[in-house]
Amino acid sequence: MKKIILASGNEHKLKEIFEITKEFNIELISMYDAGFGEKDIVEDGHTFEENSLIKAKTVMEKLGVSTLSDDSGLMVDYLEGAPGIHSARYSGKDRDYDANNKKLLKELENVPIEKRTARFVSVITLLMTDGRKLVVRGEVEGLIGFNEKGSNGFGYDPLFYIPKLDKTFAELTSEEKNVISHRANALIKLKNELGKFLNQK
Repeated sequence: MKKIILASGNEHKLKEIFEITKEFNIELISMYDAGFGEKDIVEDGHTFEENSLIKAKTVMEKLGVSTLSDDSGLMVDYLEGAPGIHSARYSGKDRDYDANNKKLLKELENVPIEKRTARFVSVITLLMTDGRKLVVRGEVEGLIGFNEKGSNGFGYDPLFYIPKLDKTFAELTSEEKNVISHRANALIKLKNELGKFLNQK
């Protein structure tokens, strides 16, 4: 079993990734449990891919252990892809979910439902100490609702509506969400490639 550090301090994200990766033959340890002292990693990339790599590289170089990182966010078509890589700080405050949701609703005020198309994006990077890198991207399409619904999940989940389920992400159980989410889709891709990747020399 390989030991891999998870480059994240977001407890909600940690929980989702731990639940989805239970069947993987790896031991996942959060970066703080592994001794990463810094509170935050400066994510100054311009894409999810760049920020995911920055996090993985920073943690791996400090701890000397292979690292898995996730950079994710919400992209709204009407807002030309915003909030995008700035999803966690959309309102100007880091991970203020209530303020972020209020700002998003304000930005989409009076916008009809057919123009509220959006997608959650997750880019996962696995960086090995020998320099090998595996990058996968998962997405899930939906619409931005007119008001918050549901009490599960976190972030924009109460606003992200899945038409075929007639529910927001926040109205789904964690098990239901982990079947269709952007992070689940990325992790499925990771799982499909992980075996041969870990066995590469």
